Amino acid sequence: MKVAIVAARGRSLVNFRGALIMDLIDRGAEVHAISPVDDTDEKTRAELARMGATSHLVPMMRGGTSVFGDLRTFCALLLIFRRIRPDCLLTYTVKPVVYGTLAGWIAGVQRRVALITGLGYAFMEEGSSKLSWLVVWLYRIALRRAHLVFFQNPDDQEVFRGKRILPERVPSRVVNGSGIDLDQFQFAPVRDCSKFLFIGRLLASKGIREYVDASRIVKARHPGVEFGVVGWIDDVPDSIRKEELDDWVDSKTINFFGRLEDVKPALRDCTVLVLPSYREGTPRTVLEAMATGRAVITTDAPGCRETVVSGENGFLVNVRDTLSLADAMMRFLEDPSLAIGMGRKSREIAELKYDVRKVNAEMLAGMGMAAKP
Repeated sequence: MKVAIVAARGRSLVNFRGALIMDLIDRGAEVHAISPVDDTDEKTRAELARMGATSHLVPMMRGGTSVFGDLRTFCALLLIFRRIRPDCLLTYTVKPVVYGTLAGWIAGVQRRVALITGLGYAFMEEGSSKLSWLVVWLYRIALRRAHLVFFQNPDDQEVFRGKRILPERVPSRVVNGSGIDLDQFQFAPVRDCSKFLFIGRLLASKGIREYVDASRIVKARHPGVEFGVVGWIDDVPDSIRKEELDDWVDSKTINFFGRLEDVKPALRDCTVLVLPSYREGTPRTVLEAMATGRAVITTDAPGCRETVVSGENGFLVNVRDTLSLADAMMRFLEDPSLAIGMGRKSREIAELKYDVRKVNAEMLAGMGMAAKP
């Protein structure tokens, strides 16, 4: 069986879909990994090759819209599908889902599966109405040609059904995010009770500004507390400005670590993972923190609220609420035992709900892959 997987980021094929690719290959599938030519380096291609997958590069602009650019993406995908003739196609994130699914339909791919990993900027309040309308229209056209659509949280599924983006005749399922490799992200005891950490792209919609503002409030009462940031400025509309980041670093409000290839040491060194996001699919960084045995502060928002049982493995705060975020942080400082107990609970939840093997088993079944004998 030939399986093609289309991604908007080369590294996500390794970091987020690596375990799925290896499970597919373990079941005898021939896997073709397709990603943008400008976002897939030689190291990524080498890692995919070591897994046993074949890499293909296509022109793809991740951000913005361009009729000519998107047509090039569609045509490139169509040519690849006609050449390799996959039996099953898995696409995720907006452009791969839209243009990959349509190209797969025209190329006659027998099983076309889409994974909605989050709704993105176009569905946020700040997104322009024109962009939102265009994304919804493209999704409607493409998902009519899908055989199955996976969602990473029930809220996103409800949005797609409620807005009739996903036709009633196309089945859908909710899976627990991308899952997490519990062997790779192992439990580590909390060593310090005064280190908070944010991991993610530096976008307004990730809540980075609320994180920084809350850190200022906490530092006023607890000057010795450290607030780390792992991430990078992305080329999308709601990304922060470099001048903002420079100001935060120069004022010693945060410790900025940049984009890390391996976040495990940073997770082991922190006390609590903080993600004040406005909306997610299922945040991978939160799953990594939970597997490491860290308490989590995140928002009572789609995709985020599923990961935390408030008061058990962390706290849920309101979206865009800096004061409640600061209050949640200070609870850990006032009672250091909270981070230890909640961290153990996070690991338990990760083992029960987010084990990548369990998530992959659901996805493989939906893709038509028989269980390994």
